Amino acid sequence: MDISPHPIYLGVFIGFVILMLGVGILIARRNKTGEDFLLAGRNLSTPLLLATTLATLVGTGSSLGAVGFGYENGWAGALYGIGGATGVLLLMLLFSGVRRYGFMTYSEEVSFYYGACRKVKGLVAIILLLASIGWLGAHIMGGAIYLTYLTGIDVDLAKIIVAFGFGIYTIVGGYLAVVITDAIQGTLLFVGFTVLAVLAVVTLGGFEGLSAESGEEAMSFLGFEAMGPLQGISFAVVIAVGVLATPSFRQRIYSASSTAVVRHSFLWVAGLFGFFAVLPAMVGMAAYSLNPNLESPDMAFPYLATEVFPLALGAFLLVAGLSATMSSGDSDAVTAVTILLRDVVHMVTGRMPKKEKMVLYSRIGLFGVLGLALAGALVADTVIGYITTMISTILTGLFVASVLGRFWKRSTALGGVAAIVAGSATSLTVEAVSSWSEFWGSPAIPSLLAAASAGVVVSLLTPPTTVSEEEALAQLAQERAQIDVGTTVQAGQSSPAAPDPTS
Repeated sequence: MDISPHPIYLGVFIGFVILMLGVGILIARRNKTGEDFLLAGRNLSTPLLLATTLATLVGTGSSLGAVGFGYENGWAGALYGIGGATGVLLLMLLFSGVRRYGFMTYSEEVSFYYGACRKVKGLVAIILLLASIGWLGAHIMGGAIYLTYLTGIDVDLAKIIVAFGFGIYTIVGGYLAVVITDAIQGTLLFVGFTVLAVLAVVTLGGFEGLSAESGEEAMSFLGFEAMGPLQGISFAVVIAVGVLATPSFRQRIYSASSTAVVRHSFLWVAGLFGFFAVLPAMVGMAAYSLNPNLESPDMAFPYLATEVFPLALGAFLLVAGLSATMSSGDSDAVTAVTILLRDVVHMVTGRMPKKEKMVLYSRIGLFGVLGLALAGALVADTVIGYITTMISTILTGLFVASVLGRFWKRSTALGGVAAIVAGSATSLTVEAVSSWSEFWGSPAIPSLLAAASAGVVVSLLTPPTTVSEEEALAQLAQERAQIDVGTTVQAGQSSPAAPDPTS
């Protein structure tokens, strides 16, 4: 299919980036400490937390991955939203209560479950840093797909432009700038996606005009006849695990003003994203019905936005689509830097960064993680394959380790490490054996089962943790206090009561 670029699209993108940069500059003056820059002062309200979380969910995976999945597999495209909504709901039920302990990173939280074990914290920090950079790479890929399609520029150049686009206001304004811009971008995206889906169906004369690459079977309930029930469930599971174990979602818990704010916000997000689930499938099927010969299913959203509708509407939908990649990428960038400065630096040097230089170090770190994510994006192909493979390989074992540590007091540090290793090894094995990969659809389910088995067995074979929860909290609080981010549990103060796993 010939690309029909129009110069107005590039101008709209540049104008939007300038607007976001302006927001970052206005907010930058509030960043006095590392806690301000990396955690928005731990004072996010329900509307802001709801908006930033929803914007990240309705991001690259939805606008490109889920739409492309719908292009190929029909109503199965809704499984992305179902998995994401389920993940947010479980995150609220299982882990919203950890807000009260003042954690700064997910690796810090996991280490707490295992007696503040520094080896566990270091291993998890490396895994999470890689995961955050991986997510960031997926968002760069997503934005580049839009720009390449719309302007005809080289795809590698487009990836560089996108990385610079959302990187610049993040570097200037920090996490609060991310949250404010997410609120703007999320609103645009939610409205834009709804408008696109409705107009696409109207253009086709109704739902009966929808079709998909997989044929009539893709029009069955959630496309199960086309891809198989097990494969469909596996796809939804891997998306749910992505929410439960992706550090940027934990970052939102730590930056909320209270546990109640986390619960209220996440409950609303789960409901809204569950409603949203059908829209990517509708958009993908509409794109296939209008043009079954797209070079890549990832092109479905930009194709509808620019080839089917008038220029003005296309420009609005372009901003909505680019908002998806930017609202997801900026939060992952800040999360990666938080892990880098809080945990990785401490693991490598044995010291915490100087608190008076935390804002400077954070901005330097953002340059670094953006560069690494861009390098990964330059060698990747499709968005949805990138996301599902990364989640199964990196995050399934970590999710199991965090659940075992929080809810089973007999779990040990070696058991947690075993769960992480077994999850990754199983995922890689399933991916390597084509018959297994075809059977499961995604390695997520066997990876979760193997991780849980390894974690339980090794924990039972190793001595229980002797460090109390109060001692673990105090140790972690002392570390945070060195960089002025320990507001909830300061070093030298009495620790709160041990957490109730059901809270």
